Amino acid sequence: MSTKSNTMWGGRFATGPDAIMEAINASIGFDQRLAAQDIAGSRAHAAMLAATGIIEPSDAEAIREGLLTVLSEIEAGTFAFSTALEDIHMNVEARLKELIGEAAGRLHTARSRNDQVAVDFRLWVRAQCDAADAALAGLQRALVTQAEAGADMIMPGFTHLQVAQPVTFGHHMLAYVEMFARDRSRFADARLRMNESPLGAAALAGTSFPVDRRMTAAALGFDRPMANSLDAVSDRDFALEFLSAATICAMHLSRLAEELVIWSTAQFRFVRLSDRWSTGSSIMPQKRNPDAAELIRAKIGRIMGAQIGLMTVMKGLPLAYSKDMQEDKEQVFDAADSLALALAAMTGMVSDLTPAPEVMRAAAATGFATATDLADWLVREPGLPFREAHHVTGALVAMAEARGCDLPDLTLDDMRSVHPSISEGVFAVLGVDNSVASRRSEGGTAPERVREQVARWKEILA
Repeated sequence: MSTKSNTMWGGRFATGPDAIMEAINASIGFDQRLAAQDIAGSRAHAAMLAATGIIEPSDAEAIREGLLTVLSEIEAGTFAFSTALEDIHMNVEARLKELIGEAAGRLHTARSRNDQVAVDFRLWVRAQCDAADAALAGLQRALVTQAEAGADMIMPGFTHLQVAQPVTFGHHMLAYVEMFARDRSRFADARLRMNESPLGAAALAGTSFPVDRRMTAAALGFDRPMANSLDAVSDRDFALEFLSAATICAMHLSRLAEELVIWSTAQFRFVRLSDRWSTGSSIMPQKRNPDAAELIRAKIGRIMGAQIGLMTVMKGLPLAYSKDMQEDKEQVFDAADSLALALAAMTGMVSDLTPAPEVMRAAAATGFATATDLADWLVREPGLPFREAHHVTGALVAMAEARGCDLPDLTLDDMRSVHPSISEGVFAVLGVDNSVASRRSEGGTAPERVREQVARWKEILA
């Protein structure tokens, strides 16, 4: 392919751009990722032009065949991209002209690079929503598998990273299943809103040719054409919504990654990450570093940065298209890549991790984790008002803390010295098993509730 200055602009400019202008103006270094979408849009456009009588069927057929050849060259890695031709649209069109001659020049009838790039980018982002949904479903399945195996595994539940109440490992895993379900719904919602076609809006005002925008929209899997041509070429809400959903999803991944980092430390030892997701130290042979989890935890910085970056690009732009919008793609590409990698790595880590039930159970039995159960018992049995029960429980916790023991280690006489209405029955609620089993409220941690939710999610994810 020729690397001469871009003559596709026509006669308006006497000379091509110099090297600096070419460098700042060219986008082919990154927008070549839109090749498949660009060719799909062009094929739909050419078919419509023929169906409406705007171009001859023979030209449309030549264009169709030529575009398939170009796509095969790109997929095979033999296509020579040219910076002088600026972008993926011009590169494809120039190669098409080399392949089929004059008919290639008819492809751009009733179309502008403005609506062309808008449809390409929208198609690409739509595909990323689908990819994120599929990856999230895979991660949910891995979490549900762990939840099912851990329905009876008792571990401490935390608030402020302090032991709060006993929960089950399965319940904890299912919390993330719910989070990632919301992420899937956000991607689905964004996809639904973005599924309108800008093609046919041309530069900004529509076209005088008798195009059939509904035909091209249907051919590309869109629900309908966009209703306003100005909006069609200047909108990047679809990319911002994708980045917003991706940012929230990455935040959820970061929270889970942080827990895996903490749980895999020698101080916690709640889980063991497999060798596939750990690294060693160059100097300390005992180390098993959770590098994959740490890198996932960091990915939100890139993804959130992309969202802020694109929002900043768009915030001051008048309608319709401005060249600023060329800066919309690299950060979205990077965010999508980062999210896909983080989801794949997290799915692998969750699938491979091994819980340590005895360690978790022992931790749940410390830190006065059943104090709330004691307070609830004081309300239920002797009939104390909750505020008084809370005060009595606090006094018993202080006693146990002073003696260096836990609540179940106090004697009945110890407890009665704080409140005389306490009976032998109190010890039935002070064990972690009884505590967990009692949390039968909807959405609670009781093993029977965990198994119900596991069954529900297995059906949803089947």
